[in-house]
Amino acid sequence: MNPFLILGLAISAEVTATLALKAAEGFTRPGPTVIVALGYGTALWLMSTSMDLLPIGVVYAIWSGIGMIGAALGGAWLYGEAINPTMLAGIAVIAVGVTILAAGQGQH
Repeated sequence: MNPFLILGLAISAEVTATLALKAAEGFTRPGPTVIVALGYGTALWLMSTSMDLLPIGVVYAIWSGIGMIGAALGGAWLYGEAINPTMLAGIAVIAVGVTILAAGQGQH
């Protein structure tokens, strides 16, 4: 299976778990709490699987960058959290940084 597809699934599971973490309200709500546990467990398993075929630096850069973007956009969509132009600029800078790091991993 394509390691980038596996990583994409890991990121999706992590973002889902992160968004459910807020809904779990300190683990007082069982449904979201189960989603958190399953989501993070699945995310870490898939992330480790992608590391069998991709360098750790590339995996973690993509994971953290796209995960942060997904969490910020998901928070805005699900919870009405504000995203202002400064935050969008920060997201853009992180996306550029992830791209540069990933491109640099191929150079020796």
